[in-house]
Amino acid sequence: MSALVLGVGNVLLGDEGIGIRVVEELENRFSFPEDVMILDGGTAGIELLRYIEGRDLLIVIDAMRADLAPGTVFRVEDEDVPKRFMSRISPHQIGLSDLLAAGILSDQIPKRMVLFGVEPERLETGIYLSPVVEGSLEKIIKAILEELAAARYAAPLPLATPGTSKFWH
Repeated sequence: MSALVLGVGNVLLGDEGIGIRVVEELENRFSFPEDVMILDGGTAGIELLRYIEGRDLLIVIDAMRADLAPGTVFRVEDEDVPKRFMSRISPHQIGLSDLLAAGILSDQIPKRMVLFGVEPERLETGIYLSPVVEGSLEKIIKAILEELAAARYAAPLPLATPGTSKFWH
């Protein structure tokens, strides 16, 4: 059994970087068991195929438009995850759409997929999240930990001295 928690996005476009910020916070706060990989996928696409192959669970975090209030976190699962990447707000989502399509075609797609999308407020050039999207960070982290626990992965251990973000504050 193995899981991949994949944060994607562009940290140079404000709220588009939420996926990266989430995995950064997870790595700064917790030590995960060996069967859970935390990965900053940045704006990569098909080159991530080797990381998803053979996984039982894939959790993706990304900024996505869903016509919700900015900062709203929403959950999509299984066969609906690839469909969400068909409507794109940034170029990296084309790569993720291709990645998931390649996984399906090669029969290497994880058995379970969960997407935590966050409605962005700002997608302009800048390295900071808008306050409303930054405010969703704890909710996403809690949801990821609950998703892993529901799939029977061991709980991560809190780090004695949490790291600090390279980009925030």
